[in-house]
Amino acid sequence: MHPLFCSSLKSLRDSLRTLAWAGLLLLLCSGAASAAPRADSQPKELARRVDALLARADVVRGFWGVEIEDQDSGEVLYSHEADRLFSPASNTKLFTTAAALALIGPNYRFRTTIESAAPPDAHGQLHGDLVLVGRGDPNLSGRALPFNLKTERPFPPAHVIEELADQVVARGVKVIDGDIVADDSFYVDEPYGQGWSQEDLVWESGAPVSALAVNDNVVYFNIVPAAHPGELALVTASPFAGDYQIDNRILTTPARTGPRRISIDRRAGSNRVQLWGSIPVDDPNTSEALAIEEPAQWCARLLAELLAKRGVVLRGHTRAHHLESDELNTVNASAASGPQPVVLAAHDSPPLGVDIRVINKVSQNLHAEMLLRLLGREKGTIGSVAGGLEVLHGFLTQAGLLPEEYVFYDGSGLSRLNLVSPRATVKLLRYAASQPWSAEFLDSLPVAGVDGTLAGRFKTLPTEAQLHAKTGTLDHVNVLSGYLTTAAGRHLVFSILGNHHTLSGRQAAEVIDQIVLEAERARN
Repeated sequence: MHPLFCSSLKSLRDSLRTLAWAGLLLLLCSGAASAAPRADSQPKELARRVDALLARADVVRGFWGVEIEDQDSGEVLYSHEADRLFSPASNTKLFTTAAALALIGPNYRFRTTIESAAPPDAHGQLHGDLVLVGRGDPNLSGRALPFNLKTERPFPPAHVIEELADQVVARGVKVIDGDIVADDSFYVDEPYGQGWSQEDLVWESGAPVSALAVNDNVVYFNIVPAAHPGELALVTASPFAGDYQIDNRILTTPARTGPRRISIDRRAGSNRVQLWGSIPVDDPNTSEALAIEEPAQWCARLLAELLAKRGVVLRGHTRAHHLESDELNTVNASAASGPQPVVLAAHDSPPLGVDIRVINKVSQNLHAEMLLRLLGREKGTIGSVAGGLEVLHGFLTQAGLLPEEYVFYDGSGLSRLNLVSPRATVKLLRYAASQPWSAEFLDSLPVAGVDGTLAGRFKTLPTEAQLHAKTGTLDHVNVLSGYLTTAAGRHLVFSILGNHHTLSGRQAAEVIDQIVLEAERARN
């Protein structure tokens, strides 16, 4: 036999032997695969369950976007309309607070001062204006910090301004020849956001934005039943109720006649407050927070009242000093060249990270809006909405988000014009988890069944699992995005955005919670 032919035959036998071994290995692998689930069977089961939930007759009318990923591997476990744009509501705060932690840092502090051109003379007379200068501190209030499980207000609403007034008196001020000026020019005068509803402006959720914010720029109306049925309830306002005309028509009813029924109305731009309805005589009391008008002007009058109670004589008036966006260059030039003021009183805030925890835990709109303006002031060109959004967009580009994946008009999510995709939200969350400030960011989010806006949700989540997530709610909008550690120790990141549905808030929350619970089960 020819040697070349023998060599070819040997090669053929070797090839056949190799194919036989390959076939045997393939057969063994097929057997193993039939004995155990395929690697992707769990995500398919998750998809089947979530698809069925979103196909429910009462759910399918709305628009839903969902993205669930394995945080460690990046594997997409479930996706539904994840590239579509949805109203994020308060999930907007995730973007604002992440940018602030990354660019400004959790240790930044605000300083609020009371200043004058010169110190008081030997007789205690101050020649010129007394100026309360706000620099964006959102916690000039009675709020207890750091936030722990729930909002607590153990101090009087105006106690920080009271402390500043005490310092002024301690410096020997007895007479003020000029005006008391509340200066909120640290930020541009833009009290409300584009896309906010008119109804928002009356309540705490839509309180006007200012670099001077005392008591979250709200007044509490406290309602207590009278001593006898048939009498009008007692209504008081705090702090500094002098600006408000209260039209009280709340009747006290006999004991055990049912729950209180109280309605309140204050038209935007008006300080006349109407209250009507009924409250049983055995009702302990209730309180409603209404947004104030003109925060800086309100602060000037409040400071004047507190100083008068301390015996200081005011010969001038109270007024506010705002910054219009076209005045920025003039203000900067005059500040650089003018004489330095005398600081008569000062208050330093807790670190910024403490307030970011408040913003995300209880979804505090005013604080988020002030934070957006701080981004513009400290890292951009101006402390305005536009300045803050410009800085935010730069940060999101760095985080890997594309411009077509989001549109923001404010920092809190109160604007109905904001849009973002679930996939973009997951991108942000994954980026945040990899940053040096990730611990502060995670710690700021509500914990399911424990605190903040998730304190009463996810009661059936396994005790070994942990969920940190941010809620969001507007009319016909319910959302939830965050991090889930399953009972088996898997780390998931997700975003669930529901828009244009007709479910009640409770029903929409149940749909969202069920999706999260299905994801927890699927990875165990």
